Amino acid sequence: MSDQTRFRRLGAPALVFVLAGAFVGVVAPASPASAAVPGLMRISATSTLTSNNFQSVTAVCPVGKVLLSGGYEIVGASGEVTVDDFRPNGGPTTAPTAVTVGAYEVDEYPDAWMVQAFAVCADPVAGLVRVATSSTYDSFDVHEVTASCPTGKVLTGSGFELQEAIGNAVVDDVRPNGTSVTAPTRVDVQAYEADPFTGPWSLTAYAICANPLPGLVQATVTSTVSSDDYRTVAGVCPIGKVLVGGGFELRNAFGSVVMDDFTPNGGPATGPTVVIVGAYEEDPLGTDWYLRSHAICATM
Repeated sequence: MSDQTRFRRLGAPALVFVLAGAFVGVVAPASPASAAVPGLMRISATSTLTSNNFQSVTAVCPVGKVLLSGGYEIVGASGEVTVDDFRPNGGPTTAPTAVTVGAYEVDEYPDAWMVQAFAVCADPVAGLVRVATSSTYDSFDVHEVTASCPTGKVLTGSGFELQEAIGNAVVDDVRPNGTSVTAPTRVDVQAYEADPFTGPWSLTAYAICANPLPGLVQATVTSTVSSDDYRTVAGVCPIGKVLVGGGFELRNAFGSVVMDDFTPNGGPATGPTVVIVGAYEEDPLGTDWYLRSHAICATM
């Protein structure tokens, strides 16, 4: 990335919230007795602030809680760093309890930066497991893969992992398949090479799945379309629902934009209701692009 591009990013961009009109007044607050996800909270963990080429950090749910989804934020890089690993633990018969986020510099970057990982945790949820599906291992410039929940389960969260890309590939989409009236059951993940890369690499998609949760739906919000260097948008749960997970999409970027923020709100004593996504151009693109934020929401 050129120094010219780096300098024009010094101003902090304003966050733009766009509410989906389809959700206005559709859900009334539920009573506490019908809560789908008791004990919902968000915790975070942060790596050290260094100029190392690779950084990683793991956010771990408190003892007795399980991981429904994760998130991340790259601090201080502004498009110079791409997330390579967004990996929940767990397995086909084991509930996840932690998420690891690892990121590489796309081009050599002398300044200090750090990685923040977010874990959306709750009291144990029935049937919670983690499913993994991997793409082919080859030198194609685009890889796509889908992780589907077992029959009868729904998607609460997702993740991905790039093998042998080492900063040369950018995950463009983590796209759940739900709608405003249907629960998601799978996630489609897509990655592009950021720069020409001759070596083989592969992509793994992770799906965190559970038995059906009351009121589970997906709220999708789209940003403005422009050629600006930075774009952000927030997916907001309908009234009376809480956020259990999310996803994102970059459109018309084709590996030239990196997802810098995928951040659920909330805290150790507060369940999340919003997921914020933010993306920077990795190199000057010159054409219009946009992004979408997907919020997976359940009854409060």
